Amino acid sequence: MASFTLHGIPVSRGIAIGRAHLLAPAAMDVKHYLIGETEVEAEVQRLQNAVTTVRSELQTIRNDLPKESPPELGAFVDVHLLILSDPMLAEMSLDIIRNRQYNAEWALVTQIDELSTQFDEIEDPYLRERKMDVLQVGERLLKVLTGTSTRLPEVDSDGASFANIVVVAYDISPADMLQFRDRAFAGFVTDLGGQNSHTAIVARSLDIPAAVGMNNASRLIKQDDWIIIDGDAGVVIVDPATVILKQYRERQAHLLRSRRKLGKIKKTRAVTLDGTEITLLANIELPSDCAAAMESGANGVGLFRSEFLFMGRIGTQHTLPTEDEQFESYRQAVMAMKGRPVTIRTLDVGADKPLNNDEQTALNPALGLRAIRYCLAEPQLFLTQLRAILRASAFGQVKLLIPMLAHAFEIDQTLAIIEQAKQQLRDDGVKFDEAIKIGAMIEIPAAALALPMFIKRMDFLSIGTNDLIQYTLAIDRVDHEVAHLYNPLHPAVLFLLSTVIALGRKAGIPVSVCGEMAGDVKFTRLLLGMGLLEFSMHPAQLLAVKQEVLNSDLDGLTLQTKKILRNTEPSAIATAVSQMRIMA
Repeated sequence: MASFTLHGIPVSRGIAIGRAHLLAPAAMDVKHYLIGETEVEAEVQRLQNAVTTVRSELQTIRNDLPKESPPELGAFVDVHLLILSDPMLAEMSLDIIRNRQYNAEWALVTQIDELSTQFDEIEDPYLRERKMDVLQVGERLLKVLTGTSTRLPEVDSDGASFANIVVVAYDISPADMLQFRDRAFAGFVTDLGGQNSHTAIVARSLDIPAAVGMNNASRLIKQDDWIIIDGDAGVVIVDPATVILKQYRERQAHLLRSRRKLGKIKKTRAVTLDGTEITLLANIELPSDCAAAMESGANGVGLFRSEFLFMGRIGTQHTLPTEDEQFESYRQAVMAMKGRPVTIRTLDVGADKPLNNDEQTALNPALGLRAIRYCLAEPQLFLTQLRAILRASAFGQVKLLIPMLAHAFEIDQTLAIIEQAKQQLRDDGVKFDEAIKIGAMIEIPAAALALPMFIKRMDFLSIGTNDLIQYTLAIDRVDHEVAHLYNPLHPAVLFLLSTVIALGRKAGIPVSVCGEMAGDVKFTRLLLGMGLLEFSMHPAQLLAVKQEVLNSDLDGLTLQTKKILRNTEPSAIATAVSQMRIMA
C-alpha cells in the first residue's frame, strides 16, 4: 500500500505511532420504516430502555473515575448525562414515535438532525461544538438500539507494552476515551471535531496526541495500518516509509525527554534571561479546572468562561441559573485558586446561541446581538450575573472581564450597570470587593483601533486573539471551506496585536492575551518581543510556554520583532518568526 498523508485540526500536542484500530459508527444512516399502531408502545419502550442503559453506562464511567483523573473528565460525562436527560432529545424522539409512527432509530436520528441544525446556527466555536456532545450521546443510544458496541481489542499484560493502538473513528466521545484509559491507547484520529470540542479538551487534559476534523480518515485508513499522528501539525501519515517512521520515532523520544524536563520548572518563576518577570495564567471552563491550573503552577486564572453554567440549558426547557447557583460556582473557583487572581468573563451568548427555543436566531449571528450586546439588552440577566460575581469577590481576588465591547457608550452603560449591582449589594448588606478591577476583551478590530477610549475607562485589557483574527480576516476558522485562511501571522493581525500591547504599556494598563496564540510556543517569543507580560492559556500548555520565557532575552526579541512588524510579506514573516526560536 502506498503511503499518504491527511491534514486536519491539531488539538493535542505530541506524536503517536501505532496500528490503526477502526471504531465502526452506529451509523446515523439507520433503517427507516413506519410501524403499526399496535407496535408504537413497544417501540417507545425500546428507546426508553436504551436511555436507561446508556444512563447506567455513563454513571458507571463517572463513578469509576480514579481520584487522580483530570477534573474535566467527570464534568464532561456529567454534560452527557445532562443531554441524555434533556426532553429535547429523548422526549421529543418518543413523541415522533407516537405521532409519526417512526421506528425508534429513525425517530432518534430525526430529532438529532433537528438539534444539529439549531447548533449549526451558533457562531461561538466553543458553544457550537457542543453539537458534538449531542451527536455522541445519540451515537451511544443508537449503538444500544442496534446492538453494536465500542470496544478496543483485549491486550494481555505481557503484550501491553507493544500494543500501541491509534483509534480511528468517525467521532469519539470523552466517555469512550475514558473507557480506553486502561488500554494501550497511543492517540486518536477522527473525521469530525474541532479545536474546542470536549473530546479535544479531554485529549489535551490526558496529554494524548490527536488530530480531528479529518473528514474521510475513517474510510481511507484500514484496520492495522501503521499510523503516525503529528499532533502539533494536525497531520496523519498512513503507512509511512521506513525512513519517515525512524525520524518520527526519534522526534517522539526527544519529546518525551523534553516533557520530563518541563516538570522540573513547575515551581520556577517565569523570568526572562534579562530579569523580566512574566505572568502565566490559566484559561478555565469549570471551577474544577482550577486543580489543573494550580498543578501547572499558574499565577492565576486569566479567563474563566462563564458560559458553562448556561451551556447545558441552551435549547432545553431548563430555567436560567439563579444568582446563588452562579455565585457558588464562582466562589468555588476563587477559593480553589488560594488567593491568586481569577478573571471571570461575563456571559458570552446571544442571538446566535439563544437561551431558549422561542428566541429567533440572527441572520448574521457573528455580527448580531451577542456577548455584551445581549447582556445590555437583557439587563436583569446581566445584573444577576454581576451580583453573583461581585459576591464571589469577597472570597478572593476577582477581576471582571467584559467581552465584545466596541463603543464608548457600551462601556459606559456596562459600568453603570456594574455600579447598580454594587449598590444593590450595599443596600442588602452583602460584602464584595469595592475596588474590583474591570477589564475589556479586545476582540473586535474597531476596539483595537480605538484603544484610547478603553484605556480611559477600564482597569485592564485582555486580547482575545481567536475572535480578533476571525473578525480581522473575515473568516470562520472552524469552517473547513475557509479555515486555511486563518492566519495569526497576517500583517494586519500583527499590527493590531502590537498596537494594543504598546498603547496599553505606555498608559500603564495591564494587557494580557487569552486566545490560542498565548498557549502556542511558536508565538511566545514574538509576543514577548511585542512587550506582552501576561499570557493566559490552557493549563496543559503552561510549562512549555514557561520554558520559552526562561530561555528568552527581551532585548534581542524586541529588535527582531520590530523588523518583523515592518515586513508585509506573509512568507517572510512566518520564516522570521520560526527563526526566533531557532536562533535562541
